[in-house]
Amino acid sequence: MDIIVAILMFGLIVLVHEFGHFFFAKKSGIYVEEFALGMGPKIAGKKIGETLFSIRLLPFGGFCKMLGENEVSDDERSFSVKSVWAKIMVVFGGPLFNFILAFFFAIIYLSISGAVQTSVISKVSENSPAAEAGILPGDKILKINGRSVIAYPEILIYINENKGEAIELEYLRDGEKASMVIKPMLSEDNRTYKIGVETEVQRFSNPIQLIKYSIIEIGFWIKITFYGLGQIFSGAIAAKEISGPVGIVSVVSTGYKESLKEGLLYLVRTMSFFIVLLSANLGVMNLMPIPALDGGRLVFLFIEAIRKKPIDEEKEGTIHFVGYVVLMGLMVLILFNDIKKLF
Repeated sequence: MDIIVAILMFGLIVLVHEFGHFFFAKKSGIYVEEFALGMGPKIAGKKIGETLFSIRLLPFGGFCKMLGENEVSDDERSFSVKSVWAKIMVVFGGPLFNFILAFFFAIIYLSISGAVQTSVISKVSENSPAAEAGILPGDKILKINGRSVIAYPEILIYINENKGEAIELEYLRDGEKASMVIKPMLSEDNRTYKIGVETEVQRFSNPIQLIKYSIIEIGFWIKITFYGLGQIFSGAIAAKEISGPVGIVSVVSTGYKESLKEGLLYLVRTMSFFIVLLSANLGVMNLMPIPALDGGRLVFLFIEAIRKKPIDEEKEGTIHFVGYVVLMGLMVLILFNDIKKLF
């Protein structure tokens, strides 16, 4: 049951992404030939109106097939004949709907949580690095090593990324900014570094606060996705540590089983958290300027908007095809890595 729930959750995120493309395509008067959930051979399908809605064999991914999307068509309802800004909106619609989905579930997640941990210091431990450096309760952490802090988890990430090396911490005290250098200490479990502070817990007293912190939650996960990509490209994160769909399903199914023991409300909270994380992640990843992804298509469309004419369809199609082949190759490697980690 846990694996089924994980696959259904992943399917929901993909479904919403593709619906974003579908929604703006229909708004622009584009003929959508097929709306599919999953990849590979079709196992079921039903035509509703002019569009075939189908389910494919492999439960990961999906697509929204539009007339003239990958070939030139003179039909007035073709994607290729629409204005460049209409096409940009159709392509951007998928990631946009992922961010909307993440925001909706962030509200659910934070509503159940009832509070968030902020970056305002509430307690400084005696003889800790923070106490020795002069940090006081009420100080608000603004930056660590030049990186802005918008959510509490960033503090832990940035403190630990240099494995105990000194960090530069910028903070706000009585309306004035200041900075200091602190050398974190290894915690008693010898697994993480800390500076010896606790931060305030902000409880929600009205819907405005809930919406505010839901937006911050989405911003945090978008930011951390970019941070993680930077870590991968710099070699700070090894390739064997990267997880694909199988690894994600494994983590989500484990979370499902553990949270189910705590009750239904805790289960909803946990699953909402995973949807926020994965939906924001998918939105960002699809906006990467890589051929075959939405971001790669947007690059060509922005070039078209600047040049006032489209790039040669055949050349663009070839570039996207090569990008697709490379992405599929990477997916196979990640899938192999996921399966290897399971055993």
